[in-house]
Amino acid sequence: MRYLALTVVLAVVVLAAFGGVGGAANGHANAAAVCPAAEVGASHCHVLVTTDAHGNPDVQTTPYGLSPDQIKTAYSFPTSLSAGAGTTIAIVDAYNDPTVQSDLQVFSSQYGIPCNGCLTVVNQNGGTSLPRTNANWAVEISLDVQWAHAIAPGAQILLVEASSNSNSNLYAAEDYAKQHSQYVSNSWGGPESSGEKSFDSHFAQSGVSFFVSAGDAGLPAEYPSASPNVISVGGTTLNLNANGSVASETGWSSGGGGCSAYEAATSAQAGFSQYAQAGCNGKRATPDVSLDADPATGVSVYDSTKYQGQAGWWRVGGTSASSPMWAGRAADAAGVLNASTVYGSTITFRDIVNGNNGAPCLVGFDLCTGRGSWTN
Repeated sequence: MRYLALTVVLAVVVLAAFGGVGGAANGHANAAAVCPAAEVGASHCHVLVTTDAHGNPDVQTTPYGLSPDQIKTAYSFPTSLSAGAGTTIAIVDAYNDPTVQSDLQVFSSQYGIPCNGCLTVVNQNGGTSLPRTNANWAVEISLDVQWAHAIAPGAQILLVEASSNSNSNLYAAEDYAKQHSQYVSNSWGGPESSGEKSFDSHFAQSGVSFFVSAGDAGLPAEYPSASPNVISVGGTTLNLNANGSVASETGWSSGGGGCSAYEAATSAQAGFSQYAQAGCNGKRATPDVSLDADPATGVSVYDSTKYQGQAGWWRVGGTSASSPMWAGRAADAAGVLNASTVYGSTITFRDIVNGNNGAPCLVGFDLCTGRGSWTN
């Protein structure tokens, strides 16, 4: 019996290591990471797609994720089609999505959110010679562009496509983006490194707000999410009632977060009344804020660049979704959003007090959802 018990324990350990029976990559139940893990000196996209019972991407001919109206109702976001007018949201991603313009038109038509010349696509230097196509990153690009537009329909969207997912190319794209926008969304990252402080300057520009997805693997912190110059955006699980009201919002179990190993907390974060309970001891705590990111309660995205041979409507998640939505909501407000704003009193937050991503959700502030979700 002792040997039988040991065999069962070992089997459980092996199954856990590989996602369990029927489990998906990285422990995401019924969802899979689109981009593979990043190599040294590179970053990976954070988007997740839902999968069927066999682990295959679940693409459909009609939308089946949450709609823009559902998200706006849940978070009391502005509903005017002119919201974000006069601003530009830059999206920084790697490689080219050749159908991004036409896919945005399908999305916009489906949800009644016009886009009349609202999207401009350039390479990392601002030119028109675009990188090679990458189907994985095309899913990410479709998500970022469509949901920045959904939340800020009046804003211009500037998609800056890096030549590859190498950090040097992504940082070059960031440098162009920040010179031509007021809000920059980044749904990519990788492990922290001892030399990361030297890259923080890429995420600094007067009058520009930077948003970075916190990652989809729980703790520890990632970079550039850990840069003190950005707003790190974590994830929640959002359950709605039949009438669209919020039934519950909890910390998503795979939402990124953690204390930075190298970066110091900003004075605004360190001075926040409940920062100490995160246990970062003066280091940068991530995330700062959160929004729906669980693919089980994910949003609808249309992508016709075939991913694993499939094209159509996807339900997607990951903090790849929460970052462009935060950028869009900031554009609606039309002001600079930085650490001082997040840790001040101008934003109304829904404090997320239930859930765990390796760190528990606590009252006020934590490494699970930061201050919580924007709800005004």
